[in-house]
Amino acid sequence: MPVSFRILPKHGLVYVRYEGHQRMEESLRIFSEYARHPDRRPGQKQLVDLSRLTGFENDFPKLFELQAKKAEVFMDPGVQTLLVYYAPTKLAFDLALLAERSWRPFSFVVSLVQETEADALSLLGLRERSLDQLLQSVS
Repeated sequence: MPVSFRILPKHGLVYVRYEGHQRMEESLRIFSEYARHPDRRPGQKQLVDLSRLTGFENDFPKLFELQAKKAEVFMDPGVQTLLVYYAPTKLAFDLALLAERSWRPFSFVVSLVQETEADALSLLGLRERSLDQLLQSVS
């Protein structure tokens, strides 16, 4: 599956992983699943792992549609959502910056881009220094 998510309740975190070529329809579908998930909570931190991304669809109208759906879910009075993009490659970094810039006008989302796993995890307040370590700690 090109995009997946896993809610880690112990950490108050949603881990989202993109693999292969990212398609907007798939992202919209997966985000809709997250929005309806019984473990979804306002203000859950989001770690978006773009390390396995090989390409992405340049469909800006669909990107804006996805960001609008996210805004509806993330907008909750008095709650901020921290979104950290782990983007270790140029391709991943370019996509992460595009997404990060789209959140700048909104105070209810704090969006950051990091090039190392350790830095991304640290910004989220996690002790683990790698994604493998994080995912093993919740298995």
